[in-house]
Amino acid sequence: MPPRALLTSYRRLFAAPGAAAFTLAGLLGRLALSMNGVALVVLLSERRGSYGLAGAVSAAGLVAGAVGMPLIGRLVDRYGQARVTVPAALYNAVPLTGLLLCVRLGAPDWTLPLCAAACSAAPNLGGMARSRWAHLYRDDPAARHLANSFEQALDELCFMAGPVLAMLLCTTLAPEAGLITAGTLGTAGALLFAAQRRTEPPLPAAPAQGREAAGRRHGSPLRVPGLRVLVLTFLATGMVFGATEITTVAYADALGHKASAGLLLALVAAGSCVAGLLFGLLTPRRAPGARFLLGATAMAAVLLLPLAAGLGGAGLGLLGVTLFAAGTATAPTMVTGMTLVQELLPQRQFNEGMAMAVSGIVVGISAGAALAGTVAEQAAPGTGYALPAVAAGAALLIALAGRRHLTVREAPATDGAAGTAGTAVGETVDGGRGTALDCGLSGTADGGRSGAVDGGRGGAAENAEPIVSGTL
Repeated sequence: MPPRALLTSYRRLFAAPGAAAFTLAGLLGRLALSMNGVALVVLLSERRGSYGLAGAVSAAGLVAGAVGMPLIGRLVDRYGQARVTVPAALYNAVPLTGLLLCVRLGAPDWTLPLCAAACSAAPNLGGMARSRWAHLYRDDPAARHLANSFEQALDELCFMAGPVLAMLLCTTLAPEAGLITAGTLGTAGALLFAAQRRTEPPLPAAPAQGREAAGRRHGSPLRVPGLRVLVLTFLATGMVFGATEITTVAYADALGHKASAGLLLALVAAGSCVAGLLFGLLTPRRAPGARFLLGATAMAAVLLLPLAAGLGGAGLGLLGVTLFAAGTATAPTMVTGMTLVQELLPQRQFNEGMAMAVSGIVVGISAGAALAGTVAEQAAPGTGYALPAVAAGAALLIALAGRRHLTVREAPATDGAAGTAGTAVGETVDGGRGTALDCGLSGTADGGRSGAVDGGRGGAAENAEPIVSGTL
C-alpha cells in the first residue's frame, strides 16, 4: 500500500476532537519508558563500574513495576485517569531524583535497588490511551481495531527510538543525561495526558452499595479465565522479546560487530511496527479468539527463521532479514491480545486487566533475558535463538489449551447501568457485528448518555473515509 493511502486510512482516527492531543502526550511518556533500561545500565556501569549492579537494580525496577502497575490500574478504574495519573507522576519524580543523587554522591549500593523499585510503578499510559480510543469509537469496531493496531505501532516506534536516544544522551552529554531526560519526558507526558479531560472515559455508574464494596465483590480480573490465558501467553511472548535481544547482542559480538546489534534489534521492532500498521487496515472477520490463535501460530513459525540463521552461522545481513520477518508476527498477536483484554473484562476492570497483561510481558522479558544471558555464556553463538523459538511455541500451546476461554460472549448489563447502551460485557469484532457496546472499557459506561465525551460528536467516524484494504 502506498504511504499516502496508509496515512489517509489512519487519519480518520483523529477525527475525534482531542485525539491527537492525548496521543502525543502519551507518546512522550512511553518514549521515556523505553529509555529507562539503557539509561540506567549506562549510568551505573559508568559511575559504579559494575554491570552486575546495573542488572540487579534494573531487575528490582522490573519486579516492582510488574507488581505496582496493576495496583495503579485498579485505582484508575476506581477513581479515573486524571485523579490517579497526576499524583503518581509527581510521586515517581521523587525516588528517581533520589536514585540520581545516590549514584552521584556515592551512597551504598543497596540504596539503588530501593530507589529503582520505588519509582517503577508508573501509570500505564499505553493502556489508558487504548481505553480512550475504545470509548471514542465504542460504536465502530473497525475504528477500534485500527486504533489498537496504531497503538502497537507506536509502542514499537518508542522501543526503536528510546534506547538510541538514551545512549546518545549518555555518551555525548553525561551518564546521567539519559535518565534525567527520561524522567522529565515521563513526568511531562503523564501530566499532559491527564490534562486532556475531554477524551477521558467517564467512570462507570457506582452500584447502590458504593464503589468500595463493588471492588471487593468483583475481586481480581484474574478471576476471568480468558485473562489468565492471555497473561500467560503474554509472559511467554515477553520471553521471546527478552531472549531475542540478549541473543542478538551476543551473536553480533561473537562476529566482532557488537555495535551492529542495535540496528539488528531495530529491524525486529521495525517489522512489528510495519505489520501493526498494515494489520489495522484489514477488516476483522473472524472472532478475536481465532485471530489470536492465528497470530500465535504465525509467531511460532517465523521465529524458526532466526534459529536457522543463527545455527547456520549466517552473516549479519541474512540474520537481519530473518529478525525483520520475526517481528512481523508479533504485532498482530499483541494487537488481538489487547483487543481480547478489552472485550473479556467489564469496564470497571479494564485498566487493571490491561496492566496485568503488560506485567506479564515485563516478567517474561526479564526471564527471557536472564536465560539468554546464561546460554550465551555457555553455548555457541546463535544457540540462544532456540529460546525465543521455544517461548513462541509455549505461547501457542498456552493459547490452544485455553482457546475455549477466549470466546467472547454477550453478557447481561452490569455496573448499575442496566438497560443502557454501552454496558454489556463482551463484544465480538467479527465483521463488525457489534453485539455489545463499550465492552471492557475503563470507565466508559455513560450511565445512559447517548452522546460522546467530546460534546455531542455522535460518532467521530461517521463521515470518515473507508479504511480497510482486506479481510482477516
